[in-house]
Amino acid sequence: MNKITHLPGFPDQIHDSQRTFRALLDANARPGTAYLITANLTIPQGLNSGCAAACLTLFDLDVQVWLQPNFEPQVKAWLLFHTGCRFTTQPEQADFAVIQNMDKFIELSNFNSGTPEKPETSTTLLIQIKSLSAGETVVLTAPGILEQQIITPTIPLHFWKFWAKNHQIYPLGLDAFLFTENSVIGLPRTTKLGSL
Repeated sequence: MNKITHLPGFPDQIHDSQRTFRALLDANARPGTAYLITANLTIPQGLNSGCAAACLTLFDLDVQVWLQPNFEPQVKAWLLFHTGCRFTTQPEQADFAVIQNMDKFIELSNFNSGTPEKPETSTTLLIQIKSLSAGETVVLTAPGILEQQIITPTIPLHFWKFWAKNHQIYPLGLDAFLFTENSVIGLPRTTKLGSL
């Protein structure tokens, strides 16, 4: 455990976190557009670099994190050591959820979609995927997209079925980011599935 917790975080804490936060902001503002995450991290097995950088940027003492159970214990120890975040096994209590494998996880409706008074309290999904260009074609429309955005991430069909329902309950709903090793795509709840 000590070997894991002493794996370094950001090599340049201030600038790496600023650059990562900028990429996340841009990805959220322009749904479906990929942005580079350039932090050079030494990470525990199971996390990819893009998602790990986002975790180091977004997590702190005040947030509760739900980790998909198939993550190795070292991931939890590393995040706790570097961010001080708290963990929950209850999806509805999570501020952030880190998902390693969407093929083995379908109950996205269990997460907190916010309340009419506080829609911003919903869970943000941080989803690791293998590729942004090797999956099925999906068409997106949303504020921040001029006409439509076509993406092909490796994410299963059941996610998009959930996402169509997620958009329908706006202003409630979940927000999501899709991460590869060095890139991120943002999917705010305002993002709607279109057709070719």
